[in-house]
Amino acid sequence: MKHSQLFIDSLIHPKKLAAYRLLPIGKVIQYTFLLVSLVTVFSFGQFTAGVNVDTFDMSGLTTYIEEIKWLLYPVTLLMLFIFTTMLIFAQIALYALAGLFFLKVMKRRGEYRNVWRTTTFAMTWATILSVLAAYLPISGTITSIFSLLLTLTLLIVAFTKYPKQPTTK
Repeated sequence: MKHSQLFIDSLIHPKKLAAYRLLPIGKVIQYTFLLVSLVTVFSFGQFTAGVNVDTFDMSGLTTYIEEIKWLLYPVTLLMLFIFTTMLIFAQIALYALAGLFFLKVMKRRGEYRNVWRTTTFAMTWATILSVLAAYLPISGTITSIFSLLLTLTLLIVAFTKYPKQPTTK
């Protein structure tokens, strides 16, 4: 399955997310790094454009940064990639943990590894929203809450396609 198809299905078909729980973990991790790369590129673009960098009032520091700019950009890109990777993987892990709770409430079968995979695809909208949030006049708190609710809603919709728990007599 191609990443582009996974991306489109993640955006348009939330019920297909449950079927993707059966994908190999390598494909899911590749998709996760696709999302990480998307966020990293946009964050680096903001950095190079000077967004939110005007907080320094020290002229000596800005002169020093201008002198070592050739070194600053690669290091910044690497650090952005590392921190974005940690952040997105931590978000997926926490959403998957919450998803296990929803699975129990909905009386559906699933393991953490299945929920983790589904969560990766459910986070696509939240990732796009976080990228666009820098260009919207909306507070970061509101964006985060909306992303949280959106991801959990997509997870719940996907969980409706998980198999039901067997009834015990």
